[in-house]
Amino acid sequence: MSTDRLAGETPPGQEAAPGTAEARTPDAAAEPGGAEAPESAAAPGEEATGQEATGHKEGAGAAGAEAETAGSEAEAAASGAETGTRSSEAESADPASGAEAATPGVAKRAPASGSAKATADALAAAVRAVESGERSAASFFNDAPRPARPAASAAQPAKAAPQGGQQGGPTGTGPEVTRQRTAQEQENGGPARPGGPEGGAIGPAAAAPAATGPAPAPRPAVRALPGVEGVRQVLAAGGAPETLAEQTAEVLGERAAEALGEDPWLLLGVPGVRPEQADGFARALLGPACGPGDERRAQALVSWLLEQAALAGHSALEAAALRAALAQRAVPDPDDALQAAIADSAVLVFQDAIDEPGGRPRPATGDDDEEEQPVRILLGLDRFAMAEESVADGLARLLNTFAAVAEPTQDTEPAEAGEAEANGAEAAGAGAAGAEAAGATADGEPQAADGNAAGDSPATTAPATDAPTNTPTDDGTAPRPARPSAARWEAVAAAAPSPSAAELIRAAAHSGLVAHTGAEAARAEPAALIAAARSLGLRAFGATHTENGRRRLAAHLTGSAPDASAAGSPDPATAAVTVSGLLSGREGPGRDADGALALDLLVVLDAPQLDLETAALLVESLTDGTRLVLSGDPGVLWSAGPGRLFADLLAARFCPQVASRTPDFGPVGELVSGIGIGELSQVEAPGKEVVIVPVRDAGEAVHRTVQLVADSVPRAFGVPADHTQVITVGHGGAAGTRALNAALKERLNPGPGRFGGFDPGDRVAYTPAPGRTVPGTVTGADAAGLHLDCDGSAVVVPREQVGTGAVRHGWALTAHQAAGTRWPAAVVVLPGDATGGLTRAWVYTAFSRGERHLSVVQGADQALARAVAEVPVKERTTRLRGLLRQSVQSGEEPAAD
Repeated sequence: MSTDRLAGETPPGQEAAPGTAEARTPDAAAEPGGAEAPESAAAPGEEATGQEATGHKEGAGAAGAEAETAGSEAEAAASGAETGTRSSEAESADPASGAEAATPGVAKRAPASGSAKATADALAAAVRAVESGERSAASFFNDAPRPARPAASAAQPAKAAPQGGQQGGPTGTGPEVTRQRTAQEQENGGPARPGGPEGGAIGPAAAAPAATGPAPAPRPAVRALPGVEGVRQVLAAGGAPETLAEQTAEVLGERAAEALGEDPWLLLGVPGVRPEQADGFARALLGPACGPGDERRAQALVSWLLEQAALAGHSALEAAALRAALAQRAVPDPDDALQAAIADSAVLVFQDAIDEPGGRPRPATGDDDEEEQPVRILLGLDRFAMAEESVADGLARLLNTFAAVAEPTQDTEPAEAGEAEANGAEAAGAGAAGAEAAGATADGEPQAADGNAAGDSPATTAPATDAPTNTPTDDGTAPRPARPSAARWEAVAAAAPSPSAAELIRAAAHSGLVAHTGAEAARAEPAALIAAARSLGLRAFGATHTENGRRRLAAHLTGSAPDASAAGSPDPATAAVTVSGLLSGREGPGRDADGALALDLLVVLDAPQLDLETAALLVESLTDGTRLVLSGDPGVLWSAGPGRLFADLLAARFCPQVASRTPDFGPVGELVSGIGIGELSQVEAPGKEVVIVPVRDAGEAVHRTVQLVADSVPRAFGVPADHTQVITVGHGGAAGTRALNAALKERLNPGPGRFGGFDPGDRVAYTPAPGRTVPGTVTGADAAGLHLDCDGSAVVVPREQVGTGAVRHGWALTAHQAAGTRWPAAVVVLPGDATGGLTRAWVYTAFSRGERHLSVVQGADQALARAVAEVPVKERTTRLRGLLRQSVQSGEEPAAD
């Protein structure tokens, strides 16, 4: 690495640093209740801190005030929750709980009130309806809001000690209702919906004794008009910005105005609204009748905290962490609030096994003499619980329904072979996900469902055929999928361009689910697999996270079959699609008559960027027997949305894993490879491929960044400014994306910003959906909205989306926004005030975005090396690894008989 200035650089003291002051933003809307709202509340998607929270959905349309503190609040809520306790310890700490189970580690549901039981029965029926296909999951989230509970008294004294030991709510460690995937639960069709403690349901009457003295009279309810106008009227009565009306109506449904008048804290469900703003709105509507102990407030805060945790990447939170977060929000009785939320089915409760050092979780044997398994109690929202379980079930389905093809033996009768094909999926059973089958053998050979060498199990073997059958049959029915023989698979594997590509092809030939790990150079291996599968007559496609990634994959595919066009074969580049385009039907093969994706093999690159809900949609779109390969670099940042699917899949050892042995070459590749193993070392860069630029403060960092992008990199490497990407830690701060973009616009494309702050020629980052960032350039604007050119595609962003932060200036991005995309040159800015946001994964992701050149504006000093060596990643609380291991254990149990 070099610390020298590039040719022609001007020392920072010889010219003024443009745009060093933080960018000015429009005035904020007034905070509900009369106080002025923070700046970011008026611009959804804007974070105001100087650090990037790991799980942020930057620019996703979520309001900035929400995203601004998502990481800090969720991390604070999750702090101290990483160390679990054994179930017996959790039970003994709560002697007053009525939900204590008789058997250690297994919770017993307490009797619930008629209302709670009816709700639980209805929700169980809803889950059965979704699983049977009678209704879609989304249809259950569009109902009118539940009726608001009566307001609690403003002043609530502390609860008296419960009489009789088992009456009342818990006073110790909170809810001890646990989540068990038992046979009884599977018969019920969905997760358990626990009721309140024994002795009665939890409700306003049982929440706390009535306050002494006369209660203040509530203000008269506002008679709201129907529709959005009614919502606007209620918002105005509470002092909230009327601009929230359409968003509020969309979130709360057709009875939004009525529901909001009865329960003002429902406003917390609107993205961007903070608890203090909702409190001010409630005080304006209800007057002295509302207070911090209002049950409606507590329930809204529980859901809000879990949503904030999801923004930071958590799919659930530990009960202790959630109680602590509620206490910080002045909820007088967090235990009671959690029990009320559980009884009202606002949250679900789960028991998650804790990994023991040096071993994997033990399967449940029912032997009381054995040592108890360490567990932790998690609480989560319905949508993330359903997504996580859908992913686990879908991955198990792909393993269990896959029928590997082997050469038929000479003495096998056709009838026996056909019977084996018909019964292959059933015979495989859950054993396909067994612990031994989850990995690879010691010599790298992938294993099949029964734990033997791949392809050796007759239970998962279907008859071999060399003839492609992806053509319509004579009777006009759907085409039958091709089933290449094992010999043909071995032939294409032998012709693979590298040993790692050959190993991946063999693994995909013998398993319905494969995990492949590797860096940028290893992307050639999934491309080789796709080309090989297509040569065998399979409908094979590769899906990437971004359009930039799709073009890189298409280049690899074209290189794998350079003579395809001349031979009259379809263009191999058409096999490269984006995940969003594949799911929407804009790209790829489309769907068959049953609604499943019409393909035989799907390779998903950039797998670490898959969030839970997208992964659930993708897996559910694959029909039984489809091959799925999840490929990605385990060192990069996880998804912007909740979950860590790829990391959980690798940790659970649920399927065969192929680790690429193809290194990234060049000084940038050498530097990034060292970071991946926790080492930040100097590399030889004779052509100044890697340059370190030390700075003293944020102002100098902005100045040197503008100088590098506008002058030094174009002059030294011939890379124009619009092909150089700036990456920094967060949106706020003196050297965040806002300040950097303001300075870069002033230098590269000055203008008045007459189109909502944008001018033609501005580089922008457009966020069409949470977690997806599309780079583009402004081409104009009209009544329809802002016109963009995004990777050659014309996009029109409606005016209302521009105003809510769906479009940002894009000369500077965060590492999460840059993930999945590469540029010829990258400038990474590390200001001294953002060191708290640095992790090894962040540095790895940011440094690996440059193909030919990397400049590091270094103001973090030794904090950079410490982050690389000591802080691998910001942890997330998820359930997927446990669910996958439960599937492995359940698959092992029948085999033991």
